[in-house]
Amino acid sequence: MNDAVAHLAARLRFETDPSDVRAAQAAGDRFVLVDSRGDAAWRQGRAVGAVHLPTARIAAEAAAAIPADMPVVVYCWGPGCNGGTRAALAFAQLGYEVREMLGGFEYWAREGMPVESDEGRVLRAPDPLTVPVASVTCDC
Repeated sequence: MNDAVAHLAARLRFETDPSDVRAAQAAGDRFVLVDSRGDAAWRQGRAVGAVHLPTARIAAEAAAAIPADMPVVVYCWGPGCNGGTRAALAFAQLGYEVREMLGGFEYWAREGMPVESDEGRVLRAPDPLTVPVASVTCDC
């Protein structure tokens, strides 16, 4: 039982999800949301409020872009991609407090969170397979 508690508590300490990230943004919580995907993906669409720092550039550029005491939440494409995990590891190796946003950009967009591209705001209806469309929260 103690192993399960430790494991699950650690997951919640190091992982988050789009709904919780959006709520934290709305509450004004102090953190930087980092999109760790490449340039083409960033141009195509990203979470509103995110900054762009591809995983391959984190080691060299993070210190100049993000204060060392700033909590970081990272995301990549989606649940079929471990890029967010790699980005979180790169920030952790630099000493940042970091969490990975499970579901990545895919679930951010599918849940109807605000998205923008180089062309402007992208409006998407929430996907009823990922979020209750008639409620503010899933109550989980």
